[in-house]
Amino acid sequence: MDALTRGPVEVVARGRSRSWVMAVLCLLVLAAIGGAIWFWPASLTDQSARNKKPQQPIPVVVATAAQRDVPIYLDGLGTVQAFYTVTIHTMVDGPLVAVGFKEGQDVHKGDVLAQIDPRTYQAALDQVTAKKAQDEALLANARVDLARYQKLVATNYTTAQQADTQKSLVAQLEAQVRQDQAQIDTAHTQLSYCTIVSPIDGRTGMRQVDPGNIVHAMDNTGLVMITQLQPISVLFTLPQQTLPAVATAMHQGTATVLAYAQGSAGNRGQVLDTGVLSVLDNQVDPTTGTIKLKATFPNKDGKLWPGGFVGMQLQVDTAHGALVVPPAAIQRGPSGPYVFIATGGTVKRQPVNVGHEDEQWSIVTAGLGAGDKVVIDGASRLSDGTKIAVVQPTAAELQNETPHPSAPGTRH
Repeated sequence: MDALTRGPVEVVARGRSRSWVMAVLCLLVLAAIGGAIWFWPASLTDQSARNKKPQQPIPVVVATAAQRDVPIYLDGLGTVQAFYTVTIHTMVDGPLVAVGFKEGQDVHKGDVLAQIDPRTYQAALDQVTAKKAQDEALLANARVDLARYQKLVATNYTTAQQADTQKSLVAQLEAQVRQDQAQIDTAHTQLSYCTIVSPIDGRTGMRQVDPGNIVHAMDNTGLVMITQLQPISVLFTLPQQTLPAVATAMHQGTATVLAYAQGSAGNRGQVLDTGVLSVLDNQVDPTTGTIKLKATFPNKDGKLWPGGFVGMQLQVDTAHGALVVPPAAIQRGPSGPYVFIATGGTVKRQPVNVGHEDEQWSIVTAGLGAGDKVVIDGASRLSDGTKIAVVQPTAAELQNETPHPSAPGTRH
């Protein structure tokens, strides 16, 4: 009823108000569209300008491919074994009166290790010595009587039979004296067993029997074990496929062997000792398909210890004048190995053929020349033609690139 009762003037006023609102809204929309159109080319221009900025060079570290003689090694795992091992047992029965060594002591051949009570064996020696003196006196008298009988036979004052009987008695007494001497030698030997000496140069282990105990020749437990540590041996195995190379190395002369702390083969500064290959077993183990070898080391510093495990590297050959690069320079791709060669501020992707490799060097057989600069750090961001900026390597990188004089060469 209110709408019907409103006048014409009020209806016209409301219509004008709505038109004004719609006009304002249209003006705002047109302003927004105009602003977007105004700023749109500028944003496209800025983005295009950013895309057209010159590419920044990628920092890389390079190394030079060089020719050098590289030793070729075979890797294996070995067990250290004492050159000689002797368990000291007593050879006579009696009280152990003294021990002349300390546990873990270095001893030399002939050093006194223990002393057994010698009185019983000394008395036995004295007894057989006296018996020999008695028999020698009887022998001397029998020889004098024989000389008399022989003179009497010559003058027919006695019979020849009596002279022959006396001659036989002399022979019996001579045999008895020899028997006495054998008994003296036996008694001397038994007495010498009371003083136990070291049969080799080596190091003693733990003492098994203390002084005051009664020891017997039949005891299963010895007094102590002595192991010779200088020189020392290492037993190790290699796959049977390496047999031709090993046999050739032994045929050509002394084959060098390096011993490393277990798990550190190839780490510079970890060489425990350098030795020579001494034994190649006369058969291949059919159960494992390996060959057994023994190397001998001087072990002057005592770094090799019996029973320990060590890494082994046997030098079987030397690659003379091989072209080498650090292993970090070799990249792997679907088409095979390649390197990035740095030339004139850019890099070139170059496929290569790689021979033997180890932690120190990779031998390149084709694709590179001596003097070529190859990228060894930063290659993950490179592609063919990328601009680079060569930077100097850090001290740690220089140390890694420089081989240790005793570092291993190339593995087979």
